[in-house]
Amino acid sequence: MVEFRVDRGSGLPAYLQIAQQVREALRLGWLAPGDRLPAVREVVATSGVNPNTVLKAYRELEFAGLVEARQGAGTFVKAGLGTGDRAALGQLYRELAEWLRRARLAGLEDEDVYALLRTALDGEKE
Repeated sequence: MVEFRVDRGSGLPAYLQIAQQVREALRLGWLAPGDRLPAVREVVATSGVNPNTVLKAYRELEFAGLVEARQGAGTFVKAGLGTGDRAALGQLYRELAEWLRRARLAGLEDEDVYALLRTALDGEKE
């Protein structure tokens, strides 16, 4: 089950944060076609957002063709994302978590980490 986290200080609207977290869960294989998204009332209870915010996020995902609302049953994943090998993803996650731990010990903040990641991604494209 996915539990959404909404960062009110991020500058990104809450509905986009929820939609982004669903996309990331699909990409990482934590959600798969047929899985049910948390009910709106569950998301409201755990994240403290307005029910309309959750509905807006779910509609955005529905328009993207990733989920479908079933009358009286909830919202279900319709399509998956991501093409990576699930075993490789798990190993890479563990390595990244260890790298992030070392970055924190070196005093890096989130923006430093994002800058390094963007630079590495951009360098890979050249």
